[in-house]
Parts: sequence; C-alpha cells; structure tokens
Amino acid sequence: MSVTVPTRAAVAFSATLLASSFAIEARAEDTSAWQRDTHSAVRLVAGSRSGPVLLGGIAFHLQPGWKTYWRTPGDSGVPPRFDFSKSENVEAVTILWPAPLKFDDGAGGHSLGYRHHVVLPLRIVAKNADKPVTLRADIQYAVCEKLCIPVEARAELAFNSVASTEDSTLFAALDTVPKPANVGDPNPLTIRDVKRDGTRRVVVDVVTPDTREVNLFVEGPTPDWLLPIPTPVNASPPGVRRFAFELEGLPPGASPDGAALKLTLVGAERAYEFNVNLP
Repeated sequence: MSVTVPTRAAVAFSATLLASSFAIEARAEDTSAWQRDTHSAVRLVAGSRSGPVLLGGIAFHLQPGWKTYWRTPGDSGVPPRFDFSKSENVEAVTILWPAPLKFDDGAGGHSLGYRHHVVLPLRIVAKNADKPVTLRADIQYAVCEKLCIPVEARAELAFNSVASTEDSTLFAALDTVPKPANVGDPNPLTIRDVKRDGTRRVVVDVVTPDTREVNLFVEGPTPDWLLPIPTPVNASPPGVRRFAFELEGLPPGASPDGAALKLTLVGAERAYEFNVNLP
C-alpha cells in the first residue's frame, strides 16, 4: 500500500546535490525522533488509539527563509512523496493537506507550499483494530531557498496511546485543512460561479467578506494536468473577486469539456475546497 502525491516537473535539481538520508528510529512515545538535514527536519506524530481509524501526522520544521511544497507545487517546485507500504497492520493512509501559501519563485511565477512549521494530518485505517499499528514512512521532499535541495527521510512510529499528548497538535492541523464546499454555498468566503470565457479561458467569481488577500488554486482530474495558477482580474463586478486561468498544460489528447477540477480557495482565516466540472 503506497500513497503517492501528484507530481509536477518544474525545478531541475543540481547534479552536485545529494539527497540527505536518515536512519529509522522507532520510539514508544507519541512522536518519532526528528529526522534532520541541514535546513529542515521531519517526524511522525501519533494521535490517540481508538477504533480502526487513527489520526496521525507528518510534521515538518523548516529553517527561516526555506520552504517546502504542497501536493501541487505551482509554477515551480517539487511535491513531496510518501510511501507507507512497510507499515504494520495498516490498510490505507490518506494525507490531508493544510491550505498552502503562495510564494514568488524568483522566475516570474509562483510556487505553493509551506514555511516555518507545518503538520500534514494523516487518516490511517488499521487492518485489525485490536492489533498493534506501526506506521513506517519513506519520505521524499524538497527544501528551497534560492536553490532546491532534495531530502530523503525514513521514520517509524507505533500507535500505542489511549490518550495521546499530540491530539491538540493534530486537531489544530486539521483546522488548517480546507473544508469541502459547493459552488454557491452561503459561506462568507465562497465561489459564486465558474464559467468558460471562450474555449481556452476559465473565469471564477469569488465572494469574500473583506478586502484581505484571497488566493485561488486549481488542479486537474489527474496529476499530468499542469494547469496554471489562477490570477486576479482587475475589472471584476461589484462585490466580486474575479480570477481567471487558461486551459494550458493539459495532457496530449485531453479535452477540458466536463473535466473534473478541484478549486482551493484560501482566505485570511479560512479555506475551502470545491469539486467542479467544467461546462
């Protein structure tokens, strides 16, 4: 059983940069040991053990000025990849992604990801709720300042605690994951409309409660859809923030008609995720 994050080729790694590798270290506490490289560290976090579905997390700590990437890295970047296939008594692992930040990538575009500290919540399904669960993760990610450095880490953690000391950390991380929503929902921050403007342009109208920054990100139905980041449109209708993007980066032979897109709307205090089909 393996979970692979969608890939997007954008940054070429220097041939002189070698991946950092780490030894597996298993502990009986609610976190594994930090696996460190020069500019970052990563570890596993375990929530309380109750029933067949467990809450865990992957915590990243980044040095000031350094960042790592979201599942879709934007115009440049490398998304992380995770392999949980060596785990014991684990049926499936689902990664829940906190809302990303948007960064200038230094080449005229933007990348999407995280800085400082982030916890990716994990929803872990045990094969047998009555038996021990040990999560083992092979982790590949990139940390970037001006150059990107690939990192490889391995971590192991047993889920033993009836009441984990990390529950509050994991619940706080869950609060940063965009909530499912539908176009037209009466939330203060919402998408009001998604429409085609001609054959190659998509327009998205957003309603927001205030003038603070709002970002919109789009993903295609499969990882090989490399759609651009939507950009704000200056001439928006009253009370609306309008975004637009071109239907570029589609796989050869793919048609956008009726395509299933995922739109992530990120405001100052909340974020939502919309699944839509293009008209």
